[in-house]
Amino acid sequence: VPSYRLKIPGTSETVNSYEFTENRNRLVVFTNTTQEVWGGDKGDYWIMDIGLWTWIKLGGNAPSQSLKGAKFSPDGKKVCYQKDDNLFVEDFTSFQIYQITNTGSKQRYDGDWGSGSNYYWSPDSRLIAFVESDISEVPMYTIINNTETLYPKIIQFPYVKVGQKKASSRIGIVKSCGGPIKWMDIPGITSDDYLRVHGWAGNSDELLIQVLNRTQDSARIILAEISSGDLTTIHTETDEAWLCNNNFEWIENENKFIWMSEKDGWQHLYLYTRAGKELGLLTPGNFDVVSVSGIDEKNGCLYYIASPDNPTQRYLYSTSLSPGGKQERITPDSLAGTNSYQFSPDMQWAIHNYSTFDNPPVYQLISLPDHKIFKILETNDELKKKLELLERNPTEFFRVDIGNDVELDGYCIKPSDIDYSKKHPLFYYIYGEPAGQTVLDRWHGRQYLWHLMLAQKGYFIMSIDNRGTPAPRGRAWRKSINGQLGILAVHDQAAATKKILETRPYIDSERIGIYGHSGGGQMSLNLIFRYPEIYSLAMPSSFVCNQRYYHPGYQEKYMNRLEDNEDGYINGSPITWAHQLKGDLLIIHGTGDSNVHYQSFEALVNELVAHKKRFSMMSYPNRNHGLREGTNTQYHLYDLRTNFLLTNMPPGGK
Repeated sequence: VPSYRLKIPGTSETVNSYEFTENRNRLVVFTNTTQEVWGGDKGDYWIMDIGLWTWIKLGGNAPSQSLKGAKFSPDGKKVCYQKDDNLFVEDFTSFQIYQITNTGSKQRYDGDWGSGSNYYWSPDSRLIAFVESDISEVPMYTIINNTETLYPKIIQFPYVKVGQKKASSRIGIVKSCGGPIKWMDIPGITSDDYLRVHGWAGNSDELLIQVLNRTQDSARIILAEISSGDLTTIHTETDEAWLCNNNFEWIENENKFIWMSEKDGWQHLYLYTRAGKELGLLTPGNFDVVSVSGIDEKNGCLYYIASPDNPTQRYLYSTSLSPGGKQERITPDSLAGTNSYQFSPDMQWAIHNYSTFDNPPVYQLISLPDHKIFKILETNDELKKKLELLERNPTEFFRVDIGNDVELDGYCIKPSDIDYSKKHPLFYYIYGEPAGQTVLDRWHGRQYLWHLMLAQKGYFIMSIDNRGTPAPRGRAWRKSINGQLGILAVHDQAAATKKILETRPYIDSERIGIYGHSGGGQMSLNLIFRYPEIYSLAMPSSFVCNQRYYHPGYQEKYMNRLEDNEDGYINGSPITWAHQLKGDLLIIHGTGDSNVHYQSFEALVNELVAHKKRFSMMSYPNRNHGLREGTNTQYHLYDLRTNFLLTNMPPGGK
């Protein structure tokens, strides 16, 4: 296909995402996005007809950057999207635009406020099921944009914080051309529950609904009949800590389903009848299923990602769709590292992505289940040639024993020229929270190159995955931090550093720094505040300084309700320990952060000032959580960190 065919007419915008129709004859393209706000990005959507090579912009006369969440109907003839908190359907046969909900407003949000796209087309393309959120009692959060207009621009959006009343929800069903909305009556649901549609139950008459309680340790899966309103609970799941992100997959014409659970201590896949009777475990063994990759019903095969022997790597496995099947590794043994797959609809082909920490991705088209290479799509040879010119040592993966039968995974990027008779500085990259794992044997792109540059200057670069990170090391590993976010993980990190100092005499105990973003920023603050005798420098960005400032969907999941764990919230919050700062601190935040608010940054500034602490700070005007908006922002951020590190914790051996 000539490249000009893929260019949106009259624009120079980059493509943010795209989606094909089921028959692959049309493509919906998302572009020209605004900075994210709570509830999802807005932007422009275009439809490309692959047969005619024509482009149609969705929304009619809608203002630029005003649409979000566009989804094709199953027949590919319509698209539903959100605008002005309501749902609209654009019909490509009649070229009509239908506003199918009119309850969206400053008080209500159709399509699920918070996720931005919780609505589903029925299989026959006639109906749309959606979640409506009542945000009338949710306080508005205000962000001030001082840089785009002569007078400040005020941005407001509803945001629930820990302990506050959350939005209540209900589920509606409406015809794709509009009309009366049928609201589902779900007994026993409260405003504290999280309500979502899992999708249609294999037909256009029944919905699959999930009700999750506020602390996310109890869930009900409900089969709802649209016409009668009858509800049948087909599965319930509880956990003493919190529930994992459950996969739900229909098979055998929706007569059976596959469900992910940690109930035996490992994250596994179970088979159930449509009525909810458990038929057995599909993936037995002392290992975690990381994710479901695909289901090949024709050949009775389930594909999933796992790594039973090394939690830093990922491989493709298969098993039978019947309990008792053999677990078979599909990824060849020669591909040690991280492997991911995008399957074709017929499950006979996949685009395979393979990389390691030191080697960029290779993309190839393979056949399944034999994993034979049909075509190499991208080798990244040009990048590899440039990497060969750089001075670098192979990255070391290791484990550190912190006692009590706990071993933590880590990696180390070593300086290219090491004098082991001298003491060298150690600089950590950290995340450490349940939403992410840093110690992964895969290509890390720009971040790796920055770390490599620092290693060339004379720093040892390390990262450690503490308990509570989502590594495939069993339920007990992940749930150990229940109720003590920012407490147990901080202990693990400090214990690992002490052990590293004992076992690696070439590390300088007087020069140990740390940096992290978001949750990693919070961890960095906790470490330099709580262990000032270990860490001499920290550079946190976009952090939560007080756990009460964050939203309950994340914070209460891991910390429980504020009234049940107030001490945990206090002790896990960096601001509690700010008075203990002794080292060099650079704090960084975007003033337009709609996820972790600038309020958190300013509160910490006040606390540090109150205790007469010296520190450095950088505010990026109107940047959001990722600190990416604006010309050269990322360059400036990396340059800022580099110079602060070089100035305050000089590299090289002593």
